[in-house]
Amino acid sequence: MKVNLQPGVNNTNVDASKSGSQRLMATSVSAIGETIDSRVPLNLCLILDHSGSMKGQPVENVKRAAWLLVDKLRNQDRLSIVVFNHRAEVLLSNQNVVDRDHIKQQINRLSANGGTSIDEGLRLGIEELAKGRKDTISQAFLLTDGENEHGDNNRCLKFAQLAADYNLTVNTLGFGNNWNQHILEKISDAGLGSLSHIEHPDQAMDKFDSLLTRMQTVGLTNAYLLLSLAPNVRLAEFKPFAQVAPDTIELSVQMEPDGRFGVKLGDLMKDVERVILTNIYLEKLPEGQQAIANVQLRYDDPSVDKTGLYSPNLPIYVNVERTYQENISPKVQNYILALAKYRQTQLAEDRLQQGDRLGAATMLQAAAKTALQMGDANAGTVLQNSATRLQAGEDLSASDRKKTKIVSKTVLQDPTPT
Repeated sequence: MKVNLQPGVNNTNVDASKSGSQRLMATSVSAIGETIDSRVPLNLCLILDHSGSMKGQPVENVKRAAWLLVDKLRNQDRLSIVVFNHRAEVLLSNQNVVDRDHIKQQINRLSANGGTSIDEGLRLGIEELAKGRKDTISQAFLLTDGENEHGDNNRCLKFAQLAADYNLTVNTLGFGNNWNQHILEKISDAGLGSLSHIEHPDQAMDKFDSLLTRMQTVGLTNAYLLLSLAPNVRLAEFKPFAQVAPDTIELSVQMEPDGRFGVKLGDLMKDVERVILTNIYLEKLPEGQQAIANVQLRYDDPSVDKTGLYSPNLPIYVNVERTYQENISPKVQNYILALAKYRQTQLAEDRLQQGDRLGAATMLQAAAKTALQMGDANAGTVLQNSATRLQAGEDLSASDRKKTKIVSKTVLQDPTPT
């Protein structure tokens, strides 16, 4: 498995007469190479809410979704299941998927009762996942339908960050419409995973299947984007890094021992682009072609049991011109719009929490226009509908807020005609 690393700049031309300029770099990263027929074994942990609110159809659909996963896993894959209400317990300890009947019998024991303590479920799930992480693709699917009423949200974030440090990915699934979208988003972001919404119980199987497919296409793990800047170039002080595809996540940065900036990306899927935007400022530059930065990827390749591999170190250039004319990249510009859509929606959420309904409506309307500008019609419709409701003096339903969160983070696929 190899790396596809493609950097670009939103405007490759720079005005030589200007003392300073802002630029955004978009770096596309993915795994490429052989087909994943002899793929690395998976190590999956299901962390499932079975509180009282899951009683009836919800818990039955989750059980069926889990059964389906068992049938799709191979004998060399590993599975563990942790369930939680106001307490957490290991329903299935980490093991190879060999005795499928036994595993399904354990899943069938699941019943709904009690409250909700997400952090305890997450803690136990990470412990189980860690047992099988050697030479595997290790991910957790955390599903909940409610607030963390018996737990501590800060502990959830710490556990998710700990998981990422150990090369374990945490994906979150909000079931129904009463879960806390802010907390689940923070957990999935910290765990370098994705956030999904299961609005109706019968969608559980499709959402589980989609996450499993993503997991099966992981080619490289423990990936870090490494960036060095020229002496006359600096990072923006506020939120300099963000992922904008396949979904939007604000990323943190650390200093590497060699002085470069390092951004942890985690798992890389085969032929699925992860796009990272970097916000930089250029001081006055001499005329001609100038290198402003270098990008490189450090990663592990579990298919050949090698760690700490490096891609070629690629320079990024701009053209400094006395007779200046913009050279805008439409592709990078669209990535910038994706980040703007996300941040405008975040501002709308903040204003709504402060009781500023009209301010929230204005930001949602701006986000809707941004979505349409980037060709994301689904998001444009959802965001405009939410803005219209607020302008009419209506409250946003729990469902509206979930849909707004999801479309702010990603570009939804058009539904398949029925």
